Amino acid sequence: MSNHYFLRPTWAEINTAALKQNLLKIRGLAGPRTKVMFVVKAGAYGHGASGAAGFAERSALAWGFGVSSVEEGLALRDDGIASPILVLGSLYPFESFVEAISRDLMVTISSLDAARQVSEASRRLGKQAVCHIKLETGMGRIGARKPAVIKIFEELSGSGCAAAAGLYTHLACADSDPEFTARQLGYFAETSAELAGYGVKNIIRHAANSAALVNYPDSRLDMVRAGLAAYGLMDGFTPALSWKTRIVFIKDVAEGAYISYGKSFRAPRPMKVATIPVGYGDGYLRRFSNAAAVLVSGRRCSVIGNVTMDMTMLDVTGVTDAGVGSEAVLLGRQGGAEVSARELAGLAGTIPYEIVTLITARVPRVYV
Repeated sequence: MSNHYFLRPTWAEINTAALKQNLLKIRGLAGPRTKVMFVVKAGAYGHGASGAAGFAERSALAWGFGVSSVEEGLALRDDGIASPILVLGSLYPFESFVEAISRDLMVTISSLDAARQVSEASRRLGKQAVCHIKLETGMGRIGARKPAVIKIFEELSGSGCAAAAGLYTHLACADSDPEFTARQLGYFAETSAELAGYGVKNIIRHAANSAALVNYPDSRLDMVRAGLAAYGLMDGFTPALSWKTRIVFIKDVAEGAYISYGKSFRAPRPMKVATIPVGYGDGYLRRFSNAAAVLVSGRRCSVIGNVTMDMTMLDVTGVTDAGVGSEAVLLGRQGGAEVSARELAGLAGTIPYEIVTLITARVPRVYV
């Protein structure tokens, strides 16, 4: 690891061996007949979409990729990703379909109106649109109910220029509510069976996110969509991201000295205080002020004072070898100590994947 890629010594380190291990485990759980879609939306949950997708494609670890918007899909195409890409969000306005079809992005269709729009875009371009229809089973976000899904299939198949290649849904409580999940899967199975009665076949059916993939074998169907598990943000998988920086300033302060904005911390004794070049402008939340720990020399050092936009202060009293240039780990392992995304999420009153997704673009992603 060197600073060749950047000058400010703050970076997110992505362990590709962990990504590979997780994706291979997902493939093993899914089984040989089930495709794996690697979900890389929102910058691959903070891990860097292009880097994560490029590694997975080169290593033949996934059938294709899931993104949230046309822009995310186009960025992957611009970076040379050739595998299938499904836009998981609802497309609007009409021009979105034109852009998606022209760059070979598969699109989600959640309404009859969208089916008509994508057919028109396909005719205008003289190029087939590949569509996955979203069935609403209880998530309450986007999707059509069973009667509308049948009409959507009829619209697409009758257009002569748009293909219905998939049917999918999103499970709302696969990590917490087995009864509700069973109802969702049951409604999905009923809809699939009814479509088969209309002669619909050879479509990719998918419902399982990471939690369902692990907990509900009958949800795996023709494809699984893996995000959290792939990044190691679930029990049983290996975290792939570490967030690191280096101490850029260090000083001794007297008892009674205040640290940072708002005088929220007053030194109870003489202390050695280190400054690291990372703050809420990088996604290190202000909620971590006077609460989180950062690892220095394998020891947990308390964040003291308010986290600022660009800098954070640490209590390194007693860490005798701490100095300017010493590595500090905000998220990940150092020696025998660890700060996990779950720990930081607990301090912020949120979920682990929000912690990594909020790491901003000004933090370089380095793949090791």
